[in-house]
Amino acid sequence: MPRPCKRRRICGHPSCGRFGPADPPCDRPDVTMGLDEFETIRLIDLEGLRQEQCAAQMNVARTTVQAIYGTARRKLAQCLVEGRGLVIEGGDYELCSAASAEECPGWGCRGRCRWSTCPTDKEDKIMKIAVTYDNGQIFQHFGHTEQFKLYDVEDGKVTAQTVVDAGGEGHAALAQVLKAHGVDTLVCGGIGGGAQQALAQAGIRLYGGVKGEADAAVEALLRGELAYDPNARCDHHDHAHGEEHCGHHGEGHTCRHGHCNDN
Repeated sequence: MPRPCKRRRICGHPSCGRFGPADPPCDRPDVTMGLDEFETIRLIDLEGLRQEQCAAQMNVARTTVQAIYGTARRKLAQCLVEGRGLVIEGGDYELCSAASAEECPGWGCRGRCRWSTCPTDKEDKIMKIAVTYDNGQIFQHFGHTEQFKLYDVEDGKVTAQTVVDAGGEGHAALAQVLKAHGVDTLVCGGIGGGAQQALAQAGIRLYGGVKGEADAAVEALLRGELAYDPNARCDHHDHAHGEEHCGHHGEGHTCRHGHCNDN
């Protein structure tokens, strides 16, 4: 029986998960780099750690880091030489759970990694918000959304945004897609109970029952003025209604962001 894969510890998610040539892309597929591979590049090439130090930080053997790092470097070379796009997602990893940067095990993020999830003394934390997306609007049925719009937020301001394919159908698969992209907050329309549970298990905070423009909803969330329904449900197995009704099961609730416990 094969040994189970030991998850590699990382300090956070990259602020940008996709890179590509400025010229029209070639007809070759993108190269996908796991977050564990990305972490070895960050620690060794950027932070200047030795492989044994990187291994201590990631809680794996040095030989494992050596193999991961070698694969990551080959992928970077492949993108540069062949003009392919680079996508950073997935991998066998777990996020660092240190209570502070000083307590971060191994060599830690040293408090210098701006995308680290290790809490800092800053009042405003880095967030990654996802919105179920359809042509600028919030799509009203989570389980059938084909796209998410992702927003990177730092110091209460949107610093980057991108639209990604949902990559699957069904609440469990969609929750894993969001988790792989490092999302910690979801804004959507109607959503079923099973999906809410899957998101909770993935550690993703939910604001359901929201309608209108996606960008406007995110701005309202950051101001603490988002009108949402904590009891929004869309269970088409129990109720015969179309998608246009999803997310309209309540009068709406205005969240004072960071001070609401109704979820």
